[in-house]
Amino acid sequence: MSSYHEPVMPVEVLEGLRVSPDGIYVDATFGGGGHTRLIMEQLGPEGRLIAFDQDADALQNAIADKRFELVNQNFRHLNRFLRWHRALPVDGILADLGISSYQINTPERGFSIRYDAPLDMRMNEKGRLTAADIVNTRSADELQLIFQEFGEVINARTLAQAIVTTRQVDPILSTGRLLEVVAPFIKGRKNKYLAQVFQALRIAVNDEIQALKDFLEQAAEVLKPGGRLVVISYHSLEDRLVKNFIRKGGFGRETIKDFYGNPLRPFREVNKKPLLPRAEEIERNPRSRSARLRIAEKISKDA
Repeated sequence: MSSYHEPVMPVEVLEGLRVSPDGIYVDATFGGGGHTRLIMEQLGPEGRLIAFDQDADALQNAIADKRFELVNQNFRHLNRFLRWHRALPVDGILADLGISSYQINTPERGFSIRYDAPLDMRMNEKGRLTAADIVNTRSADELQLIFQEFGEVINARTLAQAIVTTRQVDPILSTGRLLEVVAPFIKGRKNKYLAQVFQALRIAVNDEIQALKDFLEQAAEVLKPGGRLVVISYHSLEDRLVKNFIRKGGFGRETIKDFYGNPLRPFREVNKKPLLPRAEEIERNPRSRSARLRIAEKISKDA
């Protein structure tokens, strides 16, 4: 577990979930199991925790406890597997979005700008699509959209065209080669720009935005009234989706309403603004710097 990241905002997560000793809880992004272990410390003999992680490497961190189940699947399949494990409805759900330190620090996974490695970026290594596939087969317009929408890259069009021009002569198959192609087009701070490019490709490879939407919609279905949803996000695209769904019941700007014009929001905001990590946590765990934590409570239909 030490190769995975330290759990982010642990105090705030536990306070947000309001763990009941005999409740059923979900850690939708298990990783090294840091948050899971903290939750299970507050569970009694009748409590349960179902964890999800699509990365097979996370299985090595499984907890030997009869109250625990680890599902090696993407959290977009939340409802189906909770039903399979006879764990519905649940009292609380946690999702710590983004990428783990373990994945970043494993060179052959291709997530990091620090290593020259295969251009992979699959969180689930059984998936067919890699970052190399996207870089070498998508049109300039498609690449531009990926960089704009998922990475907010300011010169996305120029970069996309450069990639298409380069690959016609020499396929871009490694992170090192991609960095060489990107280097002349870096705007602003180098590491920030490169992180945005890599983030955009990673999101596209893993279909992260649609997976998050699927997860949030299912979280609203599987939580019991009064149950809590706690989500930690690390970039504005994720946080905006979480905020809109909690506040409006959908992912756009407009509140979802029924035939009579009544709002169909499944959640009540517990914190109007996202909670931020404390200064001492950021100093101890730099990964937490960009964390934004939102807490929502499932609304009873009778409320």
